[in-house]
Amino acid sequence: MVRFLLHRFLLAIVTIWAIATITFFIAFLAPGDPAILKFGEKSSPVAIAEFRRKHGLDLPPLVRYVHYVAGITHGDFGSSFQNDEPVSSFFARAFPKTMLLALLAIALALTIGVTTGTVAALKQGTLIDRSLMALVLVGVGVPNFVLAPVLVYIFVLTLPRLLPNLNVEWPPVVWSPDDPLSLLLPVVVLAARPAALIARMTRSSLLETLRQDYIRTARAKGLSPSRILFVHTFKNAFLPVLTSAGTAFGFLLSGSFVVETIFAVPGIGGASISSFTTRDYPLIQGTTFVLATIFVVVNVLVDILYAFFDPRSRMNSEGAPA
Repeated sequence: MVRFLLHRFLLAIVTIWAIATITFFIAFLAPGDPAILKFGEKSSPVAIAEFRRKHGLDLPPLVRYVHYVAGITHGDFGSSFQNDEPVSSFFARAFPKTMLLALLAIALALTIGVTTGTVAALKQGTLIDRSLMALVLVGVGVPNFVLAPVLVYIFVLTLPRLLPNLNVEWPPVVWSPDDPLSLLLPVVVLAARPAALIARMTRSSLLETLRQDYIRTARAKGLSPSRILFVHTFKNAFLPVLTSAGTAFGFLLSGSFVVETIFAVPGIGGASISSFTTRDYPLIQGTTFVLATIFVVVNVLVDILYAFFDPRSRMNSEGAPA
C-alpha cells in the first residue's frame, strides 16, 4: 500500500509541474502585449517600460520561469496586471465561493444520478427506464450556458413567486451568503450534466453487476432483493461511478466560470475569463495551477478509494498479479 501511495503522489507532483510549465510558456507565447492592452497603444513609452519592469516582463523567459517556480512553491503567484492585487489574495477571497458551488453541485449530482440510475436499472426495459434515460440524454446534451437562461426565464420571469428573492433585472442572482436561494439556480445548472453522466454510469454498472454469477448465487440462497442490492451489488457497481464523480468534480470547478458569470457569483470565474483577454499572466497561471492541483488531488483520492474498494487495482499497480 505504501508503494502504491508513493507512486500516485509522485505521479501527481510530476503532472502538476508539467501543467504549470506548459501554462507558463503558452501564456507568454500568446499574441498581445499586456502593457499595451492596459495602457493603450498611444500611452507613454515610459509607463509601458515601467510596467514591464515592475512585473518582470523585461527579463528573459527562463529567468521569469525560475522566479515563477520559486514563487509558487511559497504560494506566491505574483500580482494581477490589472489592479496589482496579489493573486493569492484574490484566491483567498473568491475561491471559497467557487468551491462551495462545486461541492453543492457534485453532492446534488451524486444524489440525483445514483438514484436515477438505480431506478432505471431495476426497471430495465420499462416505460420508467426509457423515460429516465430520455431525461438523461437531455441533461447530457444541453450545455450549461443554454440551461441557465432557460431556468432564469422560468423561475425569474415566468414564475417569480417560486424564488421571490431573485432579481428580475440582469444579472438575475447576486451572491448573498445569508440567502441560500441565491445558490439554487447556479447549483442546479452545474449539477445537470454530471448528474446525467452519473445516472448513465450507475445504470450500466448496476446492470453489469446484477448479471454476475455471485448475484445469481445470492438469489438462489433466498437473500432479500434489498440485501442483494445494497450489500452485494452496490460495492462493486459503485467503482466506475466513483471514478466518474471524481472526474466530474474537477470539471465542475472550471465549468463554473460561465455559470458564475451568468449568475453574478463573485467567484474566480469572471476575473479568470477576463484575464485571458487582458493577458493577465499571473492570474491565468495561478488559476490554471490551482485548478490543476485540485483536479489531480481529487483523482489521487479517487485512486486511493478505488484501491480500497478493489484491492486488485492496487496489486496491479505494485506489479503483483491480480
